Amino acid sequence: MMKTRDISVLIRDNIKKIEPYSSARDEYAIIDDRLIYLDANENPFENGINRYPDSRQVKLRTLISELKNVPVDQILLGNGSDEILDLIFRAFCEPNKDNIITLPPTYGMYDVLANLNAIEIIRVNLDNNFEPKVDVILNTQNSLSKLLFLCVPNNPTANSFNSSKIEQLIREFNGIVIIDEAYIDFSEYESWTCKLNEFPNLIVVQTCSKGYGLAGIRLGMCYASEAIISILNSIKPPYNISQLTQEKAISKLLDISAISVEINKILEERKWMINELHTISIVNIIYPSSTNFLMVKVDDANKRYRQLIDKGIVVRNRTNQPLCKNCIRLTIGTPTENIRLIQTLKTLT
Repeated sequence: MMKTRDISVLIRDNIKKIEPYSSARDEYAIIDDRLIYLDANENPFENGINRYPDSRQVKLRTLISELKNVPVDQILLGNGSDEILDLIFRAFCEPNKDNIITLPPTYGMYDVLANLNAIEIIRVNLDNNFEPKVDVILNTQNSLSKLLFLCVPNNPTANSFNSSKIEQLIREFNGIVIIDEAYIDFSEYESWTCKLNEFPNLIVVQTCSKGYGLAGIRLGMCYASEAIISILNSIKPPYNISQLTQEKAISKLLDISAISVEINKILEERKWMINELHTISIVNIIYPSSTNFLMVKVDDANKRYRQLIDKGIVVRNRTNQPLCKNCIRLTIGTPTENIRLIQTLKTLT
């Protein structure tokens, strides 16, 4: 059984008292093109972007709600998922007092944002199979542990975590559990958004940057209880998602079949890359992947990274990360790019 918990006790006191910024257009529910807008000191001459964007992103959130099967009131959009993560820190973590738990090797922005917000970081390395050490994590938490970050599938190790371990952590962690699903579109596992109503302390974060091919518009998505979304809405900037971003996202998401074609092509290329990498002598281990990249252990990561750079190919050297000695991370590119990478790797001596 999950511990009975009141999420409000985890929220910072000053955040509970905050009066969110409200524009005149937040005070009525219907946006009508026939209305005359004289409330926001905008330039009145129409050019498509002379007006402030919809601060509630109603059309976009409604579309995402339909695609993800999550109620609109349980969705928050951010200027990239990093903005969402920062809002979570601000809502729940008291600077110079509270702590978070991360599971290295993992996404580096959790540490960056913790340091930015003056929050202590407790690191519990994954085990040798890149799985969470559940008992160690739960025994390490204390009364000041507010957030636990699970990157699933994980970056840079490319694997998903055992679902039973994730569920145990959600049930028994005293604070908020954030599951970062940036790579969920490439995974064979179901999103944890289906468990939102079961776990009031669960936040799921996704992005349009990977599977949807929209990294340039910087759009992140947050799914949680209405209570958590309401708190995050109260502290987010009023116009954090631009009009151009909203329009581009809507256009892309309306053609979900095209997105599926791209994802399937990436998965096909991933399979091809794995087969080819097995034939390369400098490659020692190809780790299982539920993402659009592969983590590969080579004989000398620093040397091979420099050689690839010299040949015009940029990869990610992860050798300095815990458990990742001599590992490089390879994004799955276009067929042409992948062929060039494999051909180049075969020439390295």
